[in-house]
This record gives sequence, structure tokens and C-alpha cells, in this order.
Amino acid sequence: MRTWSQYSILGLLGTLLLAGCDKSKFIVLDPKGPVGQTELDLIVISVILCAIVIIPVMVIFVYIIIRYKDRPGNTAPYQPEWADSKVLEIVWWGIPVVIVAILGIYTAKTAIKVSKPPVTDVKPIVVQVTSLDWKWLFTYPDKKVATVNYAVIPAGVPVQFVLTSDAPMNSFWVPQLGGQEYTMPGMSMGLWLQANKIGEYFGTGANFTGTGFAHMQFRVKAVSQADFNTWAAGLKKNSPVLTNAGYQELSQPGNVKELSYSSYPNKLYENIVNKNGGTLHHHIHNYGEDTIMPKK
Repeated sequence: MRTWSQYSILGLLGTLLLAGCDKSKFIVLDPKGPVGQTELDLIVISVILCAIVIIPVMVIFVYIIIRYKDRPGNTAPYQPEWADSKVLEIVWWGIPVVIVAILGIYTAKTAIKVSKPPVTDVKPIVVQVTSLDWKWLFTYPDKKVATVNYAVIPAGVPVQFVLTSDAPMNSFWVPQLGGQEYTMPGMSMGLWLQANKIGEYFGTGANFTGTGFAHMQFRVKAVSQADFNTWAAGLKKNSPVLTNAGYQELSQPGNVKELSYSSYPNKLYENIVNKNGGTLHHHIHNYGEDTIMPKK
């Protein structure tokens, strides 16, 4: 049976080995947008601050085990009357308090930063997202088109995803673009993301919701603004209409492939939120874009 010291040493070695892995295999560590980069910076700062505590503790732990092990000829001092040390108390309480304070400040700054558009000199777009069992519906209020299990966005443009659910609570996550946000029935949540480069990014539900959860994945394709407009125009011309009856069928539990629609019922997103007990209003941002958000 392994001792606690052996488990600790194995854990430390595993951490060091993981740190040396190719980051391309861990897409969270390979951001492709300003929000993802900001969150990666916070992860790096958190790891460094935690290492300031963990590494010395592990080193001291190993040293104490070796130095004070009961063995013949060990000259380590025996101090049965030793009770405490004010200096040590200050060190092992003071350093963590300072680290937690620093981490709290950085976390608060990051949370405030990612709650705003990543850039302010480009007009954002809004994409409404509805999580279903077990699929994702994307509606574009500006283009009046809809997709299922894939989203197309213009690269270099801030995108405000507004999120709700017409099924059990889920979590919308595009790891290379930024952190996850929950989708909840009767609520409309906001998430700012942006892709700096043209490319295709993996997206998934990050909250277990039942049998088909493993297949509840989607892709986000970032294209140029011209290609985005061409894509939307192509959907308007060549794709079928999503009717109310079609939505009711789509919302039933089950997995589907990628789908595209040339239009969808008026105020579909708002009605989904309202039917689950939410109340919506238009919140007009300074940049002039109308966004659907819940009343407080």
C-alpha cells in the first residue's frame, strides 16, 4: 500500500509531466479569441499563485519525512515540549491570505472584462441560442435565419450569444473562444465571445442532461464578414422554413444532424423564454444593438 508521501510525490510528478504536454492537445490552453486569451491569462496566474504554496509545501513535506524519520543514527532534535511558533503561524496563514486576495482581485477584474464586448470599435452581432434535448438551435435576429448544431460567425467581430433552454438546464461552451455559460428555462443569459481568426471551433454542452448528452456537440465556424453575409443570403434562398410545428417536432428529445432554415417564427426565442416563466425586454446597448435580456 502506498503512503501519503508516495501519493503526493506521484501527484507532483504528474502535474509536472502535464505541464510539459503539447498545448494543442488541450484546446482550453489554445485560445483563438480575446475572451479565451483573457481567461487563459487568469488560469496561468492562478497556477503560478497556487504553485507558490504547493511547491514549497511539497518540498518541506518530503524534507520532514526524510529528516525526522525514526531510524538508527538520526540526529534530528527531539523537542517534546515544543508548542508553537508565532513566526511560522504568520507565514503559513499570511502567505495564503495574500495569495487569495491577489487571486480575488484578478478574478474580479477578469469577470468584469469578459462581461463587456471584447472590442468597441466594431459593431457586434447577436446570436440567440436555445438548448434542446439533445441539440442546439441558433437563431440570428438580424439575418432572420436559423441553424441547428452549428453556428457561423464573422471573424474579428464581437458576438453576444444570448442563451436559454427549452429542455433541462445545460451549459454552452466553445473552449477556444471563452468560458461556458449556463442555459436555463425561463432565463436569458448573455455571453460575449469573439474569434480572432477564420477557422472552425469545437462547441459542446458542458452539463449532463440525459441519454443523448454525449452527442450534444456543435461547431462554430468563423468566416470573413463577406462570407458571413453570403452564407446568410444562401440560407434565405435555399433552406426550408422553420415553422411552429417544425419547432415543436425539433424540440422533442432526440439527436439530429446539422440543419439550416431560411426563416423561423416571429419572436421564437422570446416565446421560448416566456413559456418557461421568464419575462423579456429589449436592452439597448451604447453601441446601438438590440439584445433580448430578462427583466430583473
